[in-house]
Amino acid sequence: MATEHDERLRPEDVPPTELVELLSVGIDIGTATSHLVFSKLMLVRLGISMSSRYVVASRECLYESDILLTPYIKGTTIDADALRAFISEAYKLAGVDRSQVDTGALILTGEAVKKRNAKAIADIFAEEAGRLVAVTAGDSLEAMMTAHGSGAVEMSKRQQNTIMSVDTGGGTSKIAIINKGQVIETAVISVGARLIVVDDDGIVNRLEEAGYWVGRELGLNLKVGRSIYKDLGGSQSTSTMEDMAKLLAKGLLEVIGRQHFSPLTKDLMRTAGFSYSGPIDAILFSGGMSEYIYSDVDKSFGDLGRALAREVSTQTQELGIPILEPAQRIRATVIGASQYTVQVSGNTIYVSDESALPVRNLPVLVPNFVPGDEVTSKEVETSIAQVTDRFNLSNGEQPIALALQWQGTPTYRRIDAMAQGILNGLRKNILSGMPVVVVFEGDVAHLIGASLAEHLGPEHVVLSLDGLELKDFDYIDIGQIVRPALVAPVVIKSLVFPVLPDWYNSQEENHTVVQ
Repeated sequence: MATEHDERLRPEDVPPTELVELLSVGIDIGTATSHLVFSKLMLVRLGISMSSRYVVASRECLYESDILLTPYIKGTTIDADALRAFISEAYKLAGVDRSQVDTGALILTGEAVKKRNAKAIADIFAEEAGRLVAVTAGDSLEAMMTAHGSGAVEMSKRQQNTIMSVDTGGGTSKIAIINKGQVIETAVISVGARLIVVDDDGIVNRLEEAGYWVGRELGLNLKVGRSIYKDLGGSQSTSTMEDMAKLLAKGLLEVIGRQHFSPLTKDLMRTAGFSYSGPIDAILFSGGMSEYIYSDVDKSFGDLGRALAREVSTQTQELGIPILEPAQRIRATVIGASQYTVQVSGNTIYVSDESALPVRNLPVLVPNFVPGDEVTSKEVETSIAQVTDRFNLSNGEQPIALALQWQGTPTYRRIDAMAQGILNGLRKNILSGMPVVVVFEGDVAHLIGASLAEHLGPEHVVLSLDGLELKDFDYIDIGQIVRPALVAPVVIKSLVFPVLPDWYNSQEENHTVVQ
């Protein structure tokens, strides 16, 4: 899991002074659906009694809201008033006052990320502004998050195999390939249940661009306000939605099966396809479409969901790859955030400008780079580019914290190459005036921080910390320097994902649910 979690640490076996209880909220607002989950997280002090580091030992879901079809005023503008009312009602039904929430995560995806919507949504949560980690998830990051939230990452880790996670929502399908618990590649295609929505009379009341393209492929000229059953010749066809679902399923299966892309699939792709050509041991579905795949849901919402699920399930089985049950279906998202505080030694950190502190909610990115005998700036730069792309943060418009590994002797040549690689990898961030924030486990922060500052000059802020163990999906707050101890207090907030269900308790079990 992305959040450190030790099942062996039982809260009942730990003295009360070593426990921290948090009330956390996870809020997911997306193109098609929105929902909330309230959880109680028990954190246990890790290691020696004087340690200030905590891990999640248990989590209890207190309340899950209904699934709301994300409300729109018109087109793609989210109805903020309707959304605010839904969220307020969820707090009321959960018996939770906003002031009681200790921490949490607000995940925005799809249409919710767009500026006109993001600002309105931010206003709704202004009261929780310091406590919630706000994540605007682009295509690649959303694919990674749903891979964790569905349980695919943990299943792959336990089974030491390769699993493909497919999360199909209202507008897109997010696909991830996970090998032995590591997401190695992601791809996203505009295949979703609500690319077109019709009322009981077949009148189109919502139409995405990708839905129009699919209709055009069938010889239809789809328009909002027009009957879907009238094609260009004016004849009636009750199978139009099914035909669209078949085309969309075909495109999705070309991605899943890593096949040659048709022209339509190329148009629908939001990212590149997969380069991984190895075997896939199992496929796991999540998102709204998965409710139709794994259960006998018969309800229709005037969209493509039911027909699309039927086609995808049928075509996937033809690949001969087992289909697994996910830990979460439509709720494959975070359940909140945990947090623990650590103090960083003032002897080895580097802070070029104390007035830049505090900084809050910096997303932590972990480049896949381990220094060898020779450190080259190009290797460091490439690893940073890869991780910023994966987390949709390559535009340099948001401050980030790089969690970097260091091993070996800190010679001038190796330190300078590391610093040059960091600066090249963060070129866009630096040009945007963002601080350069790097974190290490070892005690090289001062040396590398000083080298970075020397290259950049006094007009740029450099924060270089060490003594921290960070990972993907962590967020950090860095407080002001505390005197006379000269330490920097750091709050680490880790996104918490659902755990595997009780039935998944053995590596030897066969969890295939669709034959």
